Amino acid sequence: MVEHLFRHEAGKMVATLTRIFGIEHLSLAEDVVQEALARALQTWPFYGVPENPSAWIMRASRNLALDVIRRRKLFQDKQAEIIRLMDRDSAAPEEAIFSEHEIADDRLRLMFVCCHPAIPADAQVALALKTLCGFGVTEIGRAFLMTDAAIAKRLTRAKQKIHQARIPFEIPAGEELTQRLDGVLQSLYLLFNEGYKASSGENLVREELCDEAIRLTELLVQHPAGNQPRTHALLALMLLNAARIPTRLDSEGNLLRLKEQDRTQWNQTMIARGMFHFAHSAAGDELSGYHLQAGIAACHCTAKDYESTDWRQILSLYDRLIEFDESPVVALNRAIAVANVHGPKAGVEAVGAIRNSQKLNSYYLLYAVLGEFEAQLNHQQAAAEHFRKSFELAETKSERAFLLKRLQSCVDGENV
Repeated sequence: MVEHLFRHEAGKMVATLTRIFGIEHLSLAEDVVQEALARALQTWPFYGVPENPSAWIMRASRNLALDVIRRRKLFQDKQAEIIRLMDRDSAAPEEAIFSEHEIADDRLRLMFVCCHPAIPADAQVALALKTLCGFGVTEIGRAFLMTDAAIAKRLTRAKQKIHQARIPFEIPAGEELTQRLDGVLQSLYLLFNEGYKASSGENLVREELCDEAIRLTELLVQHPAGNQPRTHALLALMLLNAARIPTRLDSEGNLLRLKEQDRTQWNQTMIARGMFHFAHSAAGDELSGYHLQAGIAACHCTAKDYESTDWRQILSLYDRLIEFDESPVVALNRAIAVANVHGPKAGVEAVGAIRNSQKLNSYYLLYAVLGEFEAQLNHQQAAAEHFRKSFELAETKSERAFLLKRLQSCVDGENV
């Protein structure tokens, strides 16, 4: 329960304390929140979980922050903020110290700080995961298949940039807002994707990552700075995909393909929210890759079964998406749409025509897709070779189990 609470509250606390300390002391804010959590772990087993655990941790963080401020002369310019914090000390222990509006505003500011162009692009997402989502270095390393040392180096470099560039703790305006918003959206997109299809580990889906990405994107879309068509489109994409999460694995944790999923178990409330934001994304003339991906997700969510899916519309959307994103992964997804419209042989040809396909050489889904196409063509030996290669490259337990099953069906001469 404490871990769950910390995951949801740490980012709020770090953001608020960063406003008090100053963005140049981001690491200090993180240390204070970590110490508050440690105190919760020490005291709650003996005295019980407080009625409002979130308020308890924020109060402990606030008190630790005040101790630091009193000890360090460099915080003398924070006198006004300290007085304001002291005035709140009369509040009942179970009452929140900061309003939800204050916290939301602080989190948005920190979001834009994490995605400042002065910070290297490869460090922005790691910094957002650490500061806004309460992720540890090891956890971030697992998510991106990197060592703890490499992630720690990225985070250190990012914080140095914040200090050197004197990045203000604010939501930008004008042209700068447009540039920074793209970075924020990209970070949220990557965060959601890592949760929806984990890079490695025991679990294919890391729902807490998806939930956090949705929470932060909702926060962004509710603020004038983020209330843009492409933000609504990204939120729609997240919600429509997340609605299908309950059916992506069976009761034993085995991967289920789209055609095998029980659509009656898709989260209809989440789909309705997704379609609401998809409608809002149509305001104005703006068209982004998020719009097109949300459109593809909407096609899947509105089809009553796999057979009635509008694959021609999906293929048309992928044709447009290629214009925005020439990534070979997008082209591979398009090949699946091609196969559903024109047959598996056309799918194989579409894969062969992918530009920069060498980038997919170590991508297990390339071989999984080719394996499916060859199996549909009843080329069982070729399909088996592809599934074997895919199995060797796959990282998650459920995907490896699925691929092993597909490989075995080809070896046995079945076409499932």
